[in-house]
Amino acid sequence: MERWIDINADVGEVPEALADGSEEKLIACITSANIACGGHAGTPETMAAVMALADRYGVCIGAHPGYPDPAHFGREEMELTSGEIEDTVAQQVRALLDIAARHGYSVRHVKPHGALYNVAVREPRVARAIATGLSTWRDELLLVGLAGSAMLRLWQEEGFRVAAEAFADRRYEPDGTLRARRHADALILDPEAAAAQAVEIAINRRVMSVSGSPVPVEAQTLCVHGDTPNAPAIAAAVRRELEGRGFQLRAAG
Repeated sequence: MERWIDINADVGEVPEALADGSEEKLIACITSANIACGGHAGTPETMAAVMALADRYGVCIGAHPGYPDPAHFGREEMELTSGEIEDTVAQQVRALLDIAARHGYSVRHVKPHGALYNVAVREPRVARAIATGLSTWRDELLLVGLAGSAMLRLWQEEGFRVAAEAFADRRYEPDGTLRARRHADALILDPEAAAAQAVEIAINRRVMSVSGSPVPVEAQTLCVHGDTPNAPAIAAAVRRELEGRGFQLRAAG
């Protein structure tokens, strides 16, 4: 039986990575690109540039909306009403869709960024506001969220197709949530360690938590953060190890 999995990365967030070529090296290793679209990062110029790279390497394009807080890179929770979340998510995704349309590209999915993602995992109000903000594109866009979380079930109830996501470059808590970045061990920086975690998730459908206990994980897509130090080498190791285990790499959904 054919085995497949998606490798996604959050991109278009660091202009220096575009300038020095490291963004291209990362995109060459993945199958889905989550492109920052003006909330926590991203400009019309970076969006167009990253979409061109994704098109060059046959990588599916997605939107990566976050809290509108570039000063904190969208990684701090904001006290926004449901309506404000709906509006900012819709505006950011529409910006990417408009640029994609002008250049002849298709946008396939949406993955929330940073604190918006993490809050939506635990707060149904926020997860529902994201879905409501995207309701115009319900039939077109796949929503990506944390494997095993209530956000995925809520989005499905709202009529969206979803993809369950796990992380190759992040540590997990015993309850299946991500280790907060304030902890020194939150990130996996060694490419081989990240590749080993990716294989554990893809084959054994579990991840070892920081306590040493296994956490069940059923995921269709694996993430490597574009702003993680050494991200291209991490993505390359993950891809190499998965392909070596016989996995076909393709976009989720």
